[in-house]
This record gives sequence, structure tokens and C-alpha cells, in this order.
Amino acid sequence: MALGRNDIVAPFIQVDEEENGCLQHIAFVNDETFNFAYDIVDKMAKKDPDKVAMVHISKEGKEKKFTFYDMSRYSSKVANYLSFLGIKKGDRVMLVLKRHYQFWFAILALHKIGAVAVPATNLLLKSDFEYRFKAGKINAILCTADGQVSREVDKACRSYKDLKVKIMVGASRKGWRSFNKEVKYFSSHFRRPRGEGAILGSDTSLMFFTSGTTSYPKITAHNFKYPLGHYITAKYWHQVDSEGIHFAISDTGWGKALWGKLYGQWLCEATVFTYDFDDFDAKEILRMIEKYKITTFCAPPTVYRVMVHMKLDQYDLSSLQNVTTAGEALNPEIFEKFKEKTGLTLMEGFGQTETTLTIGNLCGTTPKPGSMGKPSPQYDVRVMRPDGTLAEPMEEGEIVIRTEDAIPNGLFVEYYGDEDKTKDAWHDGYYHTGDTAYYDEDGFLWYVGRTDDVIKSSGYRIGPFEIENEIMKLPYVLECAVTSVPDPIRGQAIKASIVLADEQEGTDKLKSDIMKSLKNNIASYKWPKILDFTKELPKTISGKIRRKEIKENDWNEDEDNE
Repeated sequence: MALGRNDIVAPFIQVDEEENGCLQHIAFVNDETFNFAYDIVDKMAKKDPDKVAMVHISKEGKEKKFTFYDMSRYSSKVANYLSFLGIKKGDRVMLVLKRHYQFWFAILALHKIGAVAVPATNLLLKSDFEYRFKAGKINAILCTADGQVSREVDKACRSYKDLKVKIMVGASRKGWRSFNKEVKYFSSHFRRPRGEGAILGSDTSLMFFTSGTTSYPKITAHNFKYPLGHYITAKYWHQVDSEGIHFAISDTGWGKALWGKLYGQWLCEATVFTYDFDDFDAKEILRMIEKYKITTFCAPPTVYRVMVHMKLDQYDLSSLQNVTTAGEALNPEIFEKFKEKTGLTLMEGFGQTETTLTIGNLCGTTPKPGSMGKPSPQYDVRVMRPDGTLAEPMEEGEIVIRTEDAIPNGLFVEYYGDEDKTKDAWHDGYYHTGDTAYYDEDGFLWYVGRTDDVIKSSGYRIGPFEIENEIMKLPYVLECAVTSVPDPIRGQAIKASIVLADEQEGTDKLKSDIMKSLKNNIASYKWPKILDFTKELPKTISGKIRRKEIKENDWNEDEDNE
């Protein structure tokens, strides 16, 4: 059966498939003014208004179903509401909304206005917001009423005066607008801007903060064509069914949510499933798959590492047609154990915040356990040696994307506000991913690691700089280095190697004091699992700390203990 296109995406996407549904070539057309909210969601609302776009389960277990008509109508109400509050084309609006269904209303509304959506995690603290507000020149924020988010935002606003609009979803608080109370008074009709105010495909629509190693997070900017790049993500990797339900384990604060909870799935007219949980519970996830007859499922390897140690035969997973994983390298042992227990083949994929799915085990292919798969037809992927020449099969090098002839939809536009970092990553006709791999003789790519020191833990990309910066604020710390260590569940865990000043003793109490300081000042996903006091750190001749050496020693030690 050929997967093909539906009539909603047909004006924008041209595909060439083999008889077995394998994608050979993809082209994007008429995308100069493409806008996902108008050209997909609003058109689906007219074509099939009763088609369910999302099944949403609150953390209390309350179920809501939203049709495409609902999504179209509510996003227009929110667009009118935000416009009333002064938000206009080009403004940057941060969304800190966990998995609340209002996130979907808000991001579509921002697309309709032509404003820039800036998703962020609810785990951020005052210092995180301070940096992000200033670096992203944020104009407004919509945030969850859960937890301490609004209070941390208010603390950050003491030093940042340009946040003009603060909106809370789920409750109200002094100094904040109440989304739920106010939005209902606005019209559900919003006219698409035309003429001079028209929104172009090349205009910026999204900005994500992505971890760096020697500085604070970079800001990855995407344009309005970005959603089209996720057609392959959903159709040929997730292999969503237009009559099925897709469930992706991801929080709306991260780019992965837009991989699995919005763009590609609705391009393919599939229903997305959203469970707004606070704490991950594998048993509850499995019960959701069973109860709602989930047809396609995507999660980071961490989730499957937990599941393979469970009694999976106690759950009815017969509805599942395809399962996928990304975020970090998948251990072949987990691949085999999951298949043994469920009969399902895990289809691994690779991409970045800067891209859509770049490499993957797509429809019609037979995965090799542990391999990322083959390049997406959307991207011209090469493996490059340090000298800029292309590597031979079985030779390690950096994964790069050739852009000399054309820039594919899905690839980022720039690192916002940082021309130097943009040029460092994108030059001489190639985008440099910073990840290393090698091709085998059959054209499959095998992941090796990062060319820098970004840590991939439980699906998060974590730069050491922010953690090191906080540790270095402590008066008794002389220097430190943050690296990854092997972890059987997370894949990688965070280790901080610390040199103390003035002959301080590295006691358990001191470790406790350091962790207390970190827990008060950085988001929980950045907390080190290990604090290691050491006399000195390895350095280069010029005095730079060699994180690579620390990491290699820890990872080699783990292999020796196997």
C-alpha cells in the first residue's frame, strides 16, 4: 500500500514512493506563504470538522477530546485575545505550559498572528528565565499555574523589564492575566493577514533554546516552513495511521513535542494522544496504550530501558503497529529484549533541535539493532573528516548536511542573536551537527558521540557550562568539570568533578551543601548524579580542562567492569 499524500498536504508536498511505500524523494512546493495553522488546521476543520485531533488526559485522569474544528476555533479565539493584549507579528512569546491542552491553542494562535513561539520547560528557575528573557528578547509569556513557575518568572522580571504581557493558564495571580477567564470573551473568527502584513514562509515562527558546552544555551530559530519538514517524521518514521492515535512521550517545553505531538501527525490527519502527567510512571503509560488503543508510540530509549524490565505480557499492546525512539543512542540489547517481549521492532531515529528527522529506520526498511538507520531523503547527509574531506565506509567522522545546492525545509535558519555560532555550525556549504558517526557497507549510520561535550540524559540535551557556572559560584570551589557517566536507565548521567580551594576536605556534608545550592539555582534535569572531589583536573598545554579525558576514563572503566 502506498502511503502517499492526502489532499490537505498535496498542494505543498510532492513525494515519490516505491510500491512497498518506501519514500524515494520528497519535494516542497508553494511554501512561500505556508502557515500550518491556516493551511492545515483550518482546512482540516472545513474538510472533516468532527475528526478528532487530540485526546487529552489531565493529570487527574479527566479526558477531553478536541476535533480539528475545535482546534481551529479555539486558536482563533486565542489569536484575538493575544492581539487584544498587544501581541503582534514578530513578537517573541514564551510558552511554559507542560502538556496542558492550552499549549496547542496558543502555538496555533501565535502562528496565525505571525508571532514567534518560544517553548520552554516548567523546570526552569529564576536564573534560567533571566538568561532566556534577555537572550531571546522575550515580549510575553503564557505559563502554567502549576508549581513555582510564575514566581520564578516574577523574580527574573526584577532584572528584565521588557516582559510586557504575563498570562497564567489554570488559575490567576496578582500581576498576571487569567487565560481561562479572559479568552472566552473573544471571537472564534480570525482573518488571515494579507498584503503588507502577510506572514511569509521565510518569517521566523519558532525559537528553541538548545544546550551549549562553553556558553549558555543557543537559540535555534525556525521559519514557518519548518512543519512541512516533519511530514517524513510522522508518515515514514512514526508511520502514523490517519485513523489511529499517536502517543509521544515528550513535554511541550522541548522540540521533541513538535516532532510527535503536532506538526507531522496533523499533516497526516492522525490523532495525537496527550497525557499531562507530572512524574513518569511506566505502568500508567502502558495502561494508557492499552485503554486508548494507541497505534503508534514514540519515546526516548530511557523509557524502553524501564519497560524491558517489566512484565509486559500483563498489558494488551496489540493495538501498537509501530514503535520509535530517539533522543540518544539505543542499546542493541534493549532493542532485542523489547522485541522478544512484545514482538515489536524499535525504529530508531536521529535529529536535532536544529533539524527534523535526519536519519532513521523508515517505513519498509529492516533495522540493524543499534544503528540510527539511513539518511532521510529530505537531507543530503554526509560523514566528514576533521580536515573537511568525506569519510570512507567504517570511518568515523562528523555528521554534516550538505546545503550548497538547497536548504531543506526543517533545517534551522540561524542561532538567534549569534552570528558567530551560526557560522561555526554552518559554513562551506554544510551544516555541522556536532555529532559523530560512521557509515557501514550497507549505508546504515552508527552513532559514536558528540564532537563537543553535550550530555544526553533521559532524552534531555544538557550543556556542562551552566552547571559548572553554578558550582564555581561556591566560595570553596577552585575549579570543576561536568561530564557524562554511563547510567543503565538514563543512558548517561551527570558527573561533576570538583577541585576544592584552600585545602578544603571533600566531605559528605560538603556534597550535600553543593547539591542544596544546585537544587535552588538550576533546573532539576541538570542536577549531577555524582559529585567527585579530586586534587586536579586534566588540562591541555594551554590550560584548558580536558573534559574528554575525564569522560573517556569513566566510560572505559564501565566497559572494564562488564
